[in-house]
Amino acid sequence: MEPLALKDHDKESRVFLARVLLAFSLAVFLMILLVFRLFYLQIIQHEIFSTLSDQNRIQVQPLPPMRGLIYDRHGELIADNSPSFHLAITPEAVVDLEELIHKLDKMLNLSEREIERFRKQLARRNRAFESVPLRYKLSQREIAKISVDLSSMPGVQVEARLVRNYPKGELMVHAIGSVRRINEKDAESIDPIAYLGTDHIGKIGIEKYYEKDLLGQVGYQRVEIDARGRVMKILDYNLPLPGSDLHLYLDSRLQQVAFDALGNNRGAVVAIEPKTGGVLAIVSKPGYDPNLFVTGIDHSTYSKLRESESTPLFNRAVQGQYEPGSTIKPMLGLSALSSGVIDETYLVEDPGWYQLPGEERLYRDWNWKITGEGGHGQVNLEKAIYRSCNVFFYDVSAKLGIDNISKDLSLFGFGAQTSLDLPEAKKGLLPSREWKRKVRALPWYPGDTLNIGIGQGDMLVTPLQLATSVSLIANRGYWIAPRVLKSGSDRIGTAKSKAPDNLDHIMSKHWDSIINAMEKVVHRGGQGTGENGTAWASIGQFVNYRMAGKSGTAQVVGIAQGEEYKEEELDERLRKHAWFVGFAPLNEPTIAIAVIVENGGSGSEIAAPVAKAVIDFHLGREAKDSLRISGGGV
Repeated sequence: MEPLALKDHDKESRVFLARVLLAFSLAVFLMILLVFRLFYLQIIQHEIFSTLSDQNRIQVQPLPPMRGLIYDRHGELIADNSPSFHLAITPEAVVDLEELIHKLDKMLNLSEREIERFRKQLARRNRAFESVPLRYKLSQREIAKISVDLSSMPGVQVEARLVRNYPKGELMVHAIGSVRRINEKDAESIDPIAYLGTDHIGKIGIEKYYEKDLLGQVGYQRVEIDARGRVMKILDYNLPLPGSDLHLYLDSRLQQVAFDALGNNRGAVVAIEPKTGGVLAIVSKPGYDPNLFVTGIDHSTYSKLRESESTPLFNRAVQGQYEPGSTIKPMLGLSALSSGVIDETYLVEDPGWYQLPGEERLYRDWNWKITGEGGHGQVNLEKAIYRSCNVFFYDVSAKLGIDNISKDLSLFGFGAQTSLDLPEAKKGLLPSREWKRKVRALPWYPGDTLNIGIGQGDMLVTPLQLATSVSLIANRGYWIAPRVLKSGSDRIGTAKSKAPDNLDHIMSKHWDSIINAMEKVVHRGGQGTGENGTAWASIGQFVNYRMAGKSGTAQVVGIAQGEEYKEEELDERLRKHAWFVGFAPLNEPTIAIAVIVENGGSGSEIAAPVAKAVIDFHLGREAKDSLRISGGGV
């Protein structure tokens, strides 16, 4: 029996050699694969991965443009940009964002509104490593607090930014509007690229209408950043283009005069340059400080403004809609003359009331007394205007009829928005048969026509509309749509006015008749009781130039038949609104004006002095400017 072999050395050698060869082949294969992969990555896809690498350390950051400035007609700055320090956070550089916000809250006493706003802006970010403001307009004390711990708060920056500033504050807010922060609704409609790095947008007024011009074009810079997102080096940049500067027809000093002249009253003043249509002043009082809204108004302050009985947020000059009262009598007079319904010699007997045939109701004149006194006796068109005789215009409106009245008053811009760059202006209301049938499902009654004939009833106008209509009279029917912009944008050149055609059908002698009558409203004095112009006592005897005007009152509450209007017995908010419109100088007008004082009472006594103060200043300034230009000095 042969002995058992414990090992087969030859077989083991063959197996070992095979395994070595397999391992070596695998190693060679893997080496080849690795070399190929490296070749593929380093050579073939070099550019791709080089770009991706750069993206991790190189960032493109937007450079917001400087918003265009706004100047008045004399070059005075009324909207500029001022530096402000903001607290901002870059979330990617923060380890625990909630903990950081909690820490900053303890340090700065953040409001819930600020934190909520931060979270909303964070959600709307367009790119990573974009800082998000947490608090605007840091005080020096707050900056000092943050600076102490800034090194221990990665991702927190104190950034210097330019923010909109309104040096005139409340004075100009209703004239030019304001910018406010971009909200969620704005973000849905704006171009996100154009607003990169910009937190604000024009929300109302001129700031909104000329937003594209004022905004400018965003620039960019390529920067090298570290792992925490901090800028290490600027590689290259493309500077932003600033927005266009706007120059307006507005006169900020005239604006101040109008503002002061209104005193503590609620009201509005609109002044227009007839030859150009340039708006010289837009005052609505009370107003508010627009700077409160630029970086975000606190809830308490906003609630006070919104809930105030005086409605300071409301722009009375272009949005306030009131009964025009007697201020439309010159326009109705022109309608009656041009249509041939009456002539300058037409007479009406005014006993103090007017009565439609077959009706018991008496339509009273403004000077009617319960004792039976009142009236103006025999009245022609001229006297009807300078004494503001209601009975005459009851008679004329009845002869004209509502169809002619509605058609002719529309030629003066009533019932329409005719301005070029005041998009928030209301249309008012010019009633007609069709309107009443559509809105109230009622027929038009003769009494409705009489009410419209003295500017009462359903008719509503804005101060801007009345100033525009008086400017049209000053231009003797030549239409120039009102505008605020003087230069700085081509939008005004392409804007399409909805203004009516020129009033070429009205004869020159009829313009003369109406303008002469409006002159006597102010300048006819010393004639005795019941014969002076309605505004002579309050302003006419103190005016050293010739002007045309018309006073008016707009009824707030109705007075029952047989009852006498006693203003002193009414609550202040139920008293009549005081109106005055006019233009000057008489022959070459450079200013047309409309003034309303809410619940002021008499237009001649309350509104006329406001108009006089504004016109006085305007003409005085014009005279000084003329002397300066001619080299005469001042």
